[in-house]
Amino acid sequence: MRASIDGNLGAHPTSFAPLHNCYRLLGTVYNVPVGYGAVRGVLTNSTPTSPYRGAGRPEATFAIERLLDIAAKELQIDPAEIRRRNMVPKRALPYRNLMGLTYDSGDFRGNMETALLRADWKGFSQRRRASRKRGKLRGIGIANYVEAPVGAVRERADISMSADGEIKITTGTQSTGHGHETVFSQVAADRLGVTLDAIKIVGGDTDIVRTGGGTHSARSMRLVGTLLCEACDKLIAAGRLLAAKSLGRPEDEVRFADGLFTSAGTNRSLSLQDLSAQSGTLSASAEIARRIPVHPTGCAVCELEVDPETGLIDLHRYTSVDDVGRPINPLIVDGQVHGGIAQGIGQALVEGLVTDDGGQVVTASFMDYGLPRADRVPSFDVELTEDPTSGNPLGIKGGGEGGITPAPAAVINALVHALHDYGIDHIDMPATPEKIWTAIHAGQNRR
Repeated sequence: MRASIDGNLGAHPTSFAPLHNCYRLLGTVYNVPVGYGAVRGVLTNSTPTSPYRGAGRPEATFAIERLLDIAAKELQIDPAEIRRRNMVPKRALPYRNLMGLTYDSGDFRGNMETALLRADWKGFSQRRRASRKRGKLRGIGIANYVEAPVGAVRERADISMSADGEIKITTGTQSTGHGHETVFSQVAADRLGVTLDAIKIVGGDTDIVRTGGGTHSARSMRLVGTLLCEACDKLIAAGRLLAAKSLGRPEDEVRFADGLFTSAGTNRSLSLQDLSAQSGTLSASAEIARRIPVHPTGCAVCELEVDPETGLIDLHRYTSVDDVGRPINPLIVDGQVHGGIAQGIGQALVEGLVTDDGGQVVTASFMDYGLPRADRVPSFDVELTEDPTSGNPLGIKGGGEGGITPAPAAVINALVHALHDYGIDHIDMPATPEKIWTAIHAGQNRR
């Protein structure tokens, strides 16, 4: 595999992450034995570009998934079958991809088969015939993906329990709707045997936080979850030492379970709150300054209908199967996936920076910019599969960018499939109704 990747950095570079991530994930979930990638950042007179989700992973996925669909058409092979033949099998894990990343866990084919079943891939032909009777063009597209979240390597978690039993957790991440207050509390409550309402989360406050890396690249739960496990274990160890003295027993005989310290030979038990009240406070900290490599993976299937008279698209079904490792709170992960899918659909169909002949941006406000709205997206059928990584104590891979990574490829594959009869092999994003209508009429003239 040989790839040349050019990236528009704009007039002033702000981030090289998309180019770097795209390069590292060439080949994605497929068994590509060798490859060569050349990456070039290009300075232009346009606005500086910076990622807000995905950061190169959707681009790598888009390229290979579009190539597979084109190859399937040329070879007259079912798009799912060509993927089966080239996918890295689960038995080959751990697998080192052509750019040196090692996938330690994941069932790539299993995810795809689950998505195909949920999307009723085999029943598509019948639905396409029904669409044709109504004068519409129907298409279905598939995209598999693997992710490689990185982000800032430095993070810290501090835990302290006051005499009244309140547990305060301080981290260097910031929650802007990510649900950190919920998932961080879940981990600590489970580890310490306390209730959720006993925990207070403080994130990103630079008057308090000693160090931290912020929230991006699906790093928060992956890093903070690891640190919470370590800090909670330290807090329990400190409590066990105090409990041993209070119970008059050797430290190695003191057991901790369900929030209580006990020891054989005594009927007494002590909670962390009891010990904190005795000592004034209990506290522990954990810090990290290294990468925790993980590889979330999954599959998306999109089904849509095109009105050939207007070029308008109606998204009928969207199925997503995602392996985020062990989900701490599946409902929150579903919300992350929903948001990512909507963003990917927006990129595929409506979002674009438009300038007039003088270079003036004419889509500079949300009145003009083509954001995806609720009436443009279907109800999503999402499922989480669980194939935990061994690279961190909670088995977390990350769910922040899974939804967006396969979405542009799945949508454009479905669109091109719908336009098959017009000899259309590709449509650039955003695939607006005008662009689709123009392609259809050009195809009609070639017939």
